[in-house]
Amino acid sequence: MSLINLGNLPLAAVIAVFLASAGVIALAGTRMTRLADRLADLTGMGEALFGAVLLGGVTSLPGILASVVAALEGYPQLAVSNAVGGIAAQITFLAVADIFYRKANLEHAAASVENLVQAALLGALLSIPLLAMSAPDFHVWGVNPASVLLIGAYVFGIRLVAQARSGAYWQPRHTAETTLDEPDEPAPGATRSALWRVWGAFALYGGIVAVAGYTVAESGIALSQRTGLSETVVGGLFTAIATSLPELVTSIAAVRRGALTLAVGGIIGGNSFDVLFVAFSDVAYRPGSIYHAINEQQIFVIALSLLLNGILLLGLLRRERRGIANIGFESFLVLLLYAGGFALISLSQA
Repeated sequence: MSLINLGNLPLAAVIAVFLASAGVIALAGTRMTRLADRLADLTGMGEALFGAVLLGGVTSLPGILASVVAALEGYPQLAVSNAVGGIAAQITFLAVADIFYRKANLEHAAASVENLVQAALLGALLSIPLLAMSAPDFHVWGVNPASVLLIGAYVFGIRLVAQARSGAYWQPRHTAETTLDEPDEPAPGATRSALWRVWGAFALYGGIVAVAGYTVAESGIALSQRTGLSETVVGGLFTAIATSLPELVTSIAAVRRGALTLAVGGIIGGNSFDVLFVAFSDVAYRPGSIYHAINEQQIFVIALSLLLNGILLLGLLRRERRGIANIGFESFLVLLLYAGGFALISLSQA
């Protein structure tokens, strides 16, 4: 049951609530970046792992709530489209962040084994929903076994990410443009209480982002009802971009602060976590398996996300210093394919 009812509001008011919630997400996400960079140093986790697990997880809270709320209220296509559409949007945001880093291609400068493992993990995780959609409709208490497999695969993959730096038999070749993930020295007089204050502020902004994400979900449902737009367009484009704004602002802010590994790791690691939205939505969707309640448009969005992730992985391996418009070939292709993909979806319902 919905905690707020936006269905009776005028369309202009629904749009205003949607935009205001997106703005709150963007502002809170910006504040979280500075705290995340500091915590990565204070805890010794490093930018890649901290970005993948904690920053990626907390900035994903709006998307989690949007997908789970949509599934709980009987909108499975909106739930899945928001989840996988957010992945496509965030890969595109990384291409946008590349524009803001003028010294070299961002994927070249932020080369790390951890980011390569994360990108490979994302590709593997995205294949699981596709397999579940094609398999017989089997579920236990409304939950498909693929959802359990998704969570187990994610936990195993994050363990590989954590072990990547110490256990790898090869490392990316350092160049003049490579920016290493080197922790800053703790400030003189830094205490445990100071660390807890940073954690407290990080948790506070995470809570604000989560509440705004719930409001985005409710306003997105209302937009789908009032405008006649398909759940795929609303979820894969509007709510996905709105709930992914923390990733956009944190990646650009991290690039401006010189925390390049945090920027790339936060996006790729957050995307791996975002695939779990589908598993959470499957639990929330009570009529049965959510994998068998969606249509070919969601399959298209998953395939698009796989394609964009594959291009990003190629860019991380190719490590082009400069390319078209001073960004890498992968950023150029991602921007082009993302715009073209959602243009096709929008035209298909016209």
